[in-house]
Amino acid sequence: MRVLVIEDDRQVADFVVKGLKENGFAVDSAHDGREGIFLAASEPYDVIVLDRMLPQVDGLSLLKTLRATGVEVPVLILSAMGEVNQRIEGLRAGGDDYMAKPFSITELVTRVQVLLKRKVSHGSETLLQVGSLSVDLLTRRASRLGKEIDLKPREFQLLEFLMRHAGQIVTRTMILEHVWDYNFDPQTNVIDVHISRLRNKIDKGFSPSLLHTVRGAGYSIRED
Repeated sequence: MRVLVIEDDRQVADFVVKGLKENGFAVDSAHDGREGIFLAASEPYDVIVLDRMLPQVDGLSLLKTLRATGVEVPVLILSAMGEVNQRIEGLRAGGDDYMAKPFSITELVTRVQVLLKRKVSHGSETLLQVGSLSVDLLTRRASRLGKEIDLKPREFQLLEFLMRHAGQIVTRTMILEHVWDYNFDPQTNVIDVHISRLRNKIDKGFSPSLLHTVRGAGYSIRED
């Protein structure tokens, strides 16, 4: 599951991003309203965590723009403006939930998970499948032929990203940007190490192999 955090306070943003990542989410961040609108409109996120007081474009204007252009991703407003009338204003602008600062990261993660469940109840995709391999995005579990596969959070994020692009070739750069959320040196072997571990878990002892290396291009998960 992918979350976009739009927060201009770098310390708060890093705190939220860290907490979400530790709970298995892939997270991108933007630090002003203009960048937030660009990412929210161009990338498929499952939830947005949005500050109200942003430079360039304020949070509520950003939210109204997204809703007016058909972006219906659930939005959790996170703001120091916590008076009742301010909360109502945020919800009326299109927010799905509202948290006041200071906040508990445990509560924030729980509220994000609740928003995801609401999204699921409205018919969004929660099960990814390639051949006999299944990934349940709601329970964060993977299995093949009914046998549960024990995955670490980063391995789950990598598998989810590959399965969301099943049948396609994903490059190393794409993986770094969407799974690690920051720019590694493209020549680093961190991806190769994680791909090798993931392949060992989802393919070893099963047939056919699903995770393929496309020489000179990247990786693909598919059933040949």
